[in-house]
Amino acid sequence: MLKEGGISMRELTTEFSKPLLPVGRAGVLLSEILHLLCKQMSHKKVGALWREADLSWKDFLPEGEDVHNFLLEQKLDFIESDSPCSSEALSKKELSAEELYKRLEKLIIEDKASDEQIFDWVEANLDESQMSSPTFLRALMTAVCKAAIIADSSTFRVDTAVIKQRVPILLKYLDSDTEKELQALYALQASIVKLDQPANLLRMFFDCLYDEEVISEDAFYKWESSKDPAEQNGKGVALKSVTAFFTWLREAEEESEDN
Repeated sequence: MLKEGGISMRELTTEFSKPLLPVGRAGVLLSEILHLLCKQMSHKKVGALWREADLSWKDFLPEGEDVHNFLLEQKLDFIESDSPCSSEALSKKELSAEELYKRLEKLIIEDKASDEQIFDWVEANLDESQMSSPTFLRALMTAVCKAAIIADSSTFRVDTAVIKQRVPILLKYLDSDTEKELQALYALQASIVKLDQPANLLRMFFDCLYDEEVISEDAFYKWESSKDPAEQNGKGVALKSVTAFFTWLREAEEESEDN
């Protein structure tokens, strides 16, 4: 509810704290909720949400408990720091496609950073327009897909656990937007072409991205029918490799309509 803005933080926390204050557990539950929020958005945004609510930790902790120590113990010290000023946000340097990809590849593949760490890095380095740009979306999708590819001698397969782990990141930035999802599919196509189009690899990705509801049916169909001249490299072979996927998709759609 907090993530979608369905209820104000002040309203929710004031209400749930009433029965918990006498037993000294309100602060602990609030801490858990904030940490769960951090898995869906950046620390910076959660901190801003807290400050906008104009709440005081003293109202949620047992009398006499040190607020600063509690925040340190609960790893909530980011709540106390102020958000960066707008002039700092304006001065963010726009990274090239190559730089963006290298940074994301390091975070996702080398550092095996958590989703929260990736959200924080994106918030710290990109502004809102960059976060929704094709350059960023393609770099993100390329890095996630590369992390999920397992190569055994001459065969390739998809580690679906990696895709599942990164679903929150993909969902956050693709934002259920067909055009953004289409950019992600173009990036996936380019990645597969670079590997010389291994048999079944694109189909494995399509199955997983569909099952995890990362890419919508509309975006898959849009990719299938796209005649964008910039995206034709390897498109014919790619289309052939996922013929069975689209056959299955259409049959499933027809069955659903019949029902």
